[in-house]
Amino acid sequence: MNSLELRASKAQTDARGASTRLVERLGVHNISLLVALAILIIIFGSLRGDVFFSSRNLLNIGLGVTILGVLAMSQTVVIVAGGLDIAVGATVGLTTVSTAMAIQATGSPAAGIVAGLVLGGLAGLVNGLIITYGRVNAVIATLGTMAIFRGIAFIMSDGQSIAIFSDTFRFIGIGRILGLPLLVWILVLTAIAFHLFLARSIVGRNIYALGGNPVVARFSGININRYRVGIYIMSGVAAGLAGILLAARTGSGQPVSGSQGLELEAITAAVLGGCALQGGKGTIVGALLGVAIIGVLNNGMILTSVPTFYQLLAKGSLLILAVVIAEYHLNRT
Repeated sequence: MNSLELRASKAQTDARGASTRLVERLGVHNISLLVALAILIIIFGSLRGDVFFSSRNLLNIGLGVTILGVLAMSQTVVIVAGGLDIAVGATVGLTTVSTAMAIQATGSPAAGIVAGLVLGGLAGLVNGLIITYGRVNAVIATLGTMAIFRGIAFIMSDGQSIAIFSDTFRFIGIGRILGLPLLVWILVLTAIAFHLFLARSIVGRNIYALGGNPVVARFSGININRYRVGIYIMSGVAAGLAGILLAARTGSGQPVSGSQGLELEAITAAVLGGCALQGGKGTIVGALLGVAIIGVLNNGMILTSVPTFYQLLAKGSLLILAVVIAEYHLNRT
């Protein structure tokens, strides 16, 4: 073999090594999600390319996934720990109402933000205590509190939308920094914080251990009850943040509108991103890719005038497909 053939062989080996390292770094599942996202973009781009690829529409997709992204990341942490929070949508609605009422009563955006985060945290605490110390199944517990939180939101608001007239607070929802909506920056910062928390911290490693094998985690010295309550408080605070962002974007506190169905989409995005419902598996990057797929799908269906009922059908089917794929990979390993 001459020197030219040796160099060609070495170049091929290096290329294969680089591609292998890329696959290992991203993960096969994330790469498959990127392929699925690309296919959706090609489909909707070919159908409505003049509108779909416009800067305005791309920003609309970014704005549309901000609230869902926050919820999907917190739902990922809950699922990794072996739990589930179906009450997040109702918590979002409740916190939009409390935020609007606090701003209306005090005239202070800061008071509204604190009210939303605190009430979201309290909602999460209720879920955590019921599940951990009441020993109620997470699905049943959060299904019940979902109805309770939604009912409280209706009682607090008399079933009416509560307008927010603070320009400072509204800037959170409609303002821009360096050409990008502030909501997108908040999503980016939140994603970085969640990724570092789950993938790089000791607490994050303990959460994976808790979801993977609670018995081993307990013998390792992890306070199971404290972690479970804390994880649901985190989920509630994240829902509170999502509620604040929704209130800022719509300029109102609404007990249902804008928040109903968020729990389905958040769970879909987390499972689509690689979360195992048994716990112990899932990443923030995967959840964000799941959010991107849902965001593009929602936007594309609206642009192509798909009826609302068929949109619901597509979202439900996507959740079932994501669970089937997750179970298939789990059984193979």
